[in-house]
Amino acid sequence: MDRKQMCVSNVKYKKPTANESKRMGNLLKYLTYRESRTEKARFAGGRERWLDRGMGGSVAEIADRCEAYRSEHVLMFSLVINPNADLIRMVPPERREQFVRQLTERTMNNFFDARGIDTGVEWSSVLHHRQTDGDEAPGQHNPHSHVVLPGTYYDADEGRRKPLYFSRNREVNHIDMLHEVTQENMVALMDRFAGRDWEQRYDALAAVREQQEQVAHIEESHGHEPGIGAVWAGVRRTDEDTSAVGYYGYFKNREDQTTLQFRPVMDNLDHEEAELLAIQLKEQLRERRDQREIDTVDREYPTIDR
Repeated sequence: MDRKQMCVSNVKYKKPTANESKRMGNLLKYLTYRESRTEKARFAGGRERWLDRGMGGSVAEIADRCEAYRSEHVLMFSLVINPNADLIRMVPPERREQFVRQLTERTMNNFFDARGIDTGVEWSSVLHHRQTDGDEAPGQHNPHSHVVLPGTYYDADEGRRKPLYFSRNREVNHIDMLHEVTQENMVALMDRFAGRDWEQRYDALAAVREQQEQVAHIEESHGHEPGIGAVWAGVRRTDEDTSAVGYYGYFKNREDQTTLQFRPVMDNLDHEEAELLAIQLKEQLRERRDQREIDTVDREYPTIDR
């Protein structure tokens, strides 16, 4: 598999202004009391949510430390560590939280070690258990961590706090470094939590999905849906045990490019059941297409007696 697709690790920051300070407070409350925009947190209390590694375990504590440790240009860094949902499904459900917590802790420690910050950097993290909202495979378990970092770190050699930077230039690219460290830890943890054959299993899953997409290349469209265009009934393998039945069509992706994508109608099916339902969906799409063609003729030529 493409190692760059194993885990997303992104960094954002807030400036030390009154407006950004208010937004920081709102963000910390969101991270504490929500799993996602549509889901409330499983635990309401701050200390039940936050893993405290020097930045505090509640909204008030973390906000105070961000203010105390701010730099001239940065009030707070926020970082997301989000493992690939297909890989997480290979980890037993009861061990996924442990997986993400260990991934977060190891990544943060290794990242600052790689940067030569021997004293480390204070941070706190909260783990969210959201469900994926992607169009192709919505509703999949998607545990991930949000990490809060200060704008400065303590330099033991100089005996003072210095600005923390995430540089991205020819000399050093801390974002690439963060991604590489995250990927290394993902590999090590997948070996331990999912078994050493996880990569072969993922490649097999990807190969099945690629083969299933071929229905849109080797068969005439099964229907023509309003607002979508040509569609093909088909199956998409969700994981090693389950599949979804739905249809393939051409939709715009996040980069506003039109690509072949899947839209599920029913999921959590065994593979054989999904294949049988896809045959039924194909007939339904064809019947709807044929009926629309008849209706169009009736509107344009109402006096023709067929």
